[in-house]
Amino acid sequence: MKRRDFLKVSAAGAAATAVASPAIAQSSPEIKWRLTSSFPKSLDTIYGGAEYLAKQVAEMTDNKFQIQVFQAGELVPGLQALDATSKNTIEMCHTVSYYYVGKDPTFAIFASVPFGLNARQQNSWLSQGGGNELANEFFKKSGVIGFPCGNTGTQMGGWFRKEIKTVADLSGLKMRIGGIAGQVLQKVGVVPQQIAGGDIYPALEKGTIDAAEWVGPYDDEKLGFQKVAKFYYYPGFWEGGPTVHAFANLEKWNELPKNYQAILSNAAANTNAWMNARYDMQNPAALKRLVASGTQLRPFTNEVLEACLKSTNELWAEISGKNADFKKAIDAMQAYRSDQYLWWQVAEYTYDSFMIRSRTRG
Repeated sequence: MKRRDFLKVSAAGAAATAVASPAIAQSSPEIKWRLTSSFPKSLDTIYGGAEYLAKQVAEMTDNKFQIQVFQAGELVPGLQALDATSKNTIEMCHTVSYYYVGKDPTFAIFASVPFGLNARQQNSWLSQGGGNELANEFFKKSGVIGFPCGNTGTQMGGWFRKEIKTVADLSGLKMRIGGIAGQVLQKVGVVPQQIAGGDIYPALEKGTIDAAEWVGPYDDEKLGFQKVAKFYYYPGFWEGGPTVHAFANLEKWNELPKNYQAILSNAAANTNAWMNARYDMQNPAALKRLVASGTQLRPFTNEVLEACLKSTNELWAEISGKNADFKKAIDAMQAYRSDQYLWWQVAEYTYDSFMIRSRTRG
């Protein structure tokens, strides 16, 4: 190659590099967000979901997109996480949308409602059955976008100081219970109390409340409920498969580069699967420890379940009559639930029932 031709090629290559570098830099800006959790750091799985999300985002962007996680109360109280995100006080939060039914009961449907979907069905509805589209159409009114970012699986029914055999036993019972489930139980005599996770133990210990539900054996053991209440009921019919959401301020979300949006949404999906699997791994051993230490396991009676189902259906009709958003979402969820259980009774339930019966036969 002639010297002048070589110089021309070299110059052209240098110019291309000069143009390309700023373009790459612009597509991968350094961004720092803050995320507030609704949970205390001691609950390493439900709080840990936010840390797992942040870790994935950092790794997939070579640390250029960093999300700093704060536990409940560090920046804002746990039950105000969504408000802070909505107002752009903070860019993100990790919370459960049913905490905000005081604003609109529709929030509950995209987390969990009494006699709703189990975890697999919930994930199926949200990701494949149009649930996420309905959810974000509704969340947009609060200036946020939501991503399923965790699921606990079916929860326990909670800790009680006394046995619950009949509906009459629920009359006047002061119980910590989150979301719209409190309104259902109120119809059968319970006095619901909405208390953040870190404040439940002292309330139960002091007798401010008579009963409390949280998640399941692993978290409940960590919070020490077995020390102040003897009877542990199941199932938590109000939380068959509750979704924990990561919410981002909509304005901030729209400012993100498209590749960062894709990274964040995929990290949330990974976290969604991670949390459910982790609880499934942790709960069996925790339940064994609780029973060995004297905890009395009790199923809710059919009388209690039937009364609560009746109250649930009544409440849905009442709210649907005056809230179009709620009616649209609850009708969609219930239609999906009907088809899901038509399928589950054929294969999943039959298989699980047999395996449960044969579990101790080796």
